[in-house]
Amino acid sequence: MGLLDVVHLLRCPVCGRQLAARGRSLRCGGGHSFDIARHGYVTLLRGRGRGKGLPGDSSTMVAAREAFLAAGHYRWLAEAVAARAGGDVVVDAGAGTGYYLAAVLERTPGLGIAIDSSAYALRRAARAHPAIGAVRADLWRDLPLGDGVADVVLNVFAPRHAAEFARVLRRGGRLVTVTPEPRHLVELVSRLDLLSVDAEKERRLAESLGRWFTVADSERFDVSLRLDHDAVRALVAMGPSAWHTDPETVAARIRRLPAPVTVTASCRVTTWRPS
Repeated sequence: MGLLDVVHLLRCPVCGRQLAARGRSLRCGGGHSFDIARHGYVTLLRGRGRGKGLPGDSSTMVAAREAFLAAGHYRWLAEAVAARAGGDVVVDAGAGTGYYLAAVLERTPGLGIAIDSSAYALRRAARAHPAIGAVRADLWRDLPLGDGVADVVLNVFAPRHAAEFARVLRRGGRLVTVTPEPRHLVELVSRLDLLSVDAEKERRLAESLGRWFTVADSERFDVSLRLDHDAVRALVAMGPSAWHTDPETVAARIRRLPAPVTVTASCRVTTWRPS
């Protein structure tokens, strides 16, 4: 079971002590206990709040993401990430269904910790690869991990907590981020009235990470996808636009698209070293 393989790397979100497995729960020396869900993940949240982040992805969003990724549309991105992110311990902060973390572990055997706020996503992540331990936690708060436990922190289209990423990385470790470029899905943004990527995103990324990290390598990818209407629906439903659009309106606009439609996937994969 992947979770039991990584439990020695986990820390109690309440008192910070190391956790250990006790039957179907994880417990610390301070007496705090966290049940392992029947789907294989553990919730390590301090209190009931989710912090300032968005609520975790819904079951509909997760199902859409799983369908889109299973069709192989982003396999090229998974391969690009896997080529940069191998290590003995890989932490995926904002792991979703564990798709990218599983690709890393398939290429370079090691242990993986999938962290996300969505219980629906973690049900998939816990099964994505035998070496993955799935943990429900808030990326905006202290991560329930020990200091210097990770060779790699992976962050794909997810919130970034730079100080915590730096804390959990070992000396000589690296952070691998994937961020959308301004032309990402531009054909759908214009036709379906979706959220667009901020032109200042790269600058803001550098500002948010620059205190703790320096860029070691950065590569932009521009890939043309040919998508049928089902794939477009899944792509819209799995992303941030799902929170801000009316499904019926989007569905009507999708029906007016050519089939298949060519869509540009544009993103940047960056490797960072701790400063």
